[in-house]
Amino acid sequence: MTYPPLQGIRLVWVTLALSLAVFMEVLDTTIANVAVPVIAGDLGAATTQGTWVITSFAVANAISVPLTGFLAKRMGEVRLFTASVIGFVVMSWLCGIAPNLQLLVVFRVLQGFIAGPLIPLSQSLLMASYPREKRTLALALWAMTVVVAPVLGPILGGWISNNWHWGWIFFINVPIGIAAAWIAWRQLADRETETVKTPIDYVGLVLMIVGIGALQMMLDRGKELDWFASAEIMVLGITALITLTYFIVWELGEKYPIVDLSLFKNRNFAIGVLATSLGFMVYMGTLTLLPLVLQSNLGYTSTWAGLAAAPVGLLPVLLSPVIGKFGNRIDMRILVTASFLVFAFAFHWRTDFYAGMDISNVVWPQFWQGLGVAMFFLPLTTITLSHIEGGRIASASSLSNFLRVFMGGVGVSVVSTMWERREALHHTRLAEHVNIYSDHTQAALQQMQQQGMTYQQALGSINGSITQQGFIIGSNEIFFSGSILFVLMIAVIWFAKPPFGSKGGGGH
Repeated sequence: MTYPPLQGIRLVWVTLALSLAVFMEVLDTTIANVAVPVIAGDLGAATTQGTWVITSFAVANAISVPLTGFLAKRMGEVRLFTASVIGFVVMSWLCGIAPNLQLLVVFRVLQGFIAGPLIPLSQSLLMASYPREKRTLALALWAMTVVVAPVLGPILGGWISNNWHWGWIFFINVPIGIAAAWIAWRQLADRETETVKTPIDYVGLVLMIVGIGALQMMLDRGKELDWFASAEIMVLGITALITLTYFIVWELGEKYPIVDLSLFKNRNFAIGVLATSLGFMVYMGTLTLLPLVLQSNLGYTSTWAGLAAAPVGLLPVLLSPVIGKFGNRIDMRILVTASFLVFAFAFHWRTDFYAGMDISNVVWPQFWQGLGVAMFFLPLTTITLSHIEGGRIASASSLSNFLRVFMGGVGVSVVSTMWERREALHHTRLAEHVNIYSDHTQAALQQMQQQGMTYQQALGSINGSITQQGFIIGSNEIFFSGSILFVLMIAVIWFAKPPFGSKGGGGH
């Protein structure tokens, strides 16, 4: 059944409720990251065990996001969205009061699984509520929350864990979630989508859970276990490869698939997903790398590292409504091209990081990168969903969001591993130039000893400087590679086929 678009104050309330739910979930994925040492210490666990607070959520969430389209057809989008928000609130409360790490991980698994439908359904319900000519504006408002929440997460998480009990990083979800669920149900209950009780594809479901679960575990644990040098990572990798290969073959031949892979026959969907996933992979990898460089090599505290990275959210907040209002008059491929060029420029700007540099060297590239972010999500989402009819938007949104988030995780794993390996390489090369028998080295050692250091402390100081330089050179190389990748990805988006925006897609 097709409902007429909402108007006036009712449309404002729906936009607010859907945006709040997205903000709450995206914030939750980053806010806990900085609090892991505090949580682990408080619950009497090692920091390495504490990382399960992050891993458990990510694995469960990765499994449930692709299921959104299937669940929405059986339950109805409004009911599923409201139930997910309420479930997320309950699990957030239980996470906050967890007495030990084991229970906290269990609640995080449930929280991650329940949260899966929130982002895809917020997109789908938002598009169904707006008239076709204003859908770019709706997606712009949605994109703004997706951009701002990850930036605020580490700052807020650090501040809460330093000043309050760590439980409050979960408790803050409660009032936001209650408000979002209440408003959404009040405004959308009479606009429920049609439900279809199709047979459950149990084989596809099991293959997907095992395959995606193994793949996500491999990504999250790989760096800690030195990747394929570890038997555990080898087993997870082989399991993921076999089960996901069978899953794709099975789903393509299934009459009622658990995940609708036939969406990739739509050219704009395939191109949009590819460009979004690759772009988000590079963006998330470097977004995680920046605070690591600032904290471990340039002497920033976690709070200051978060604040230095925060300007990336300023321009998206200011420009998203403007791009949303006038974006449908511009070819979306031009906006994406501009976005990728801005990313390439901002990344190249960061290739001259050095020890002792001023904070402005961090802030200005971040600020201008926000221009690229502002033109990233909205045009790519519009292209991805432009030729998808209304009944399949929830399935398309869940599949595209899953691949976007998953590739973001790939970016984080690849970048953090490459950073450490480049440091090891540069450490070896730089150390070759330090010979304890050379006049320069002896002069440096004597100068340090005159300042009160022992001989061993002086050698340690030189080694520390070499390590610092190795990490900084490594990060500069990764940013340079990122700038090249964004330039190369521009070619991908021009394979998309107009029209975009108001003529593409259908209502519920």
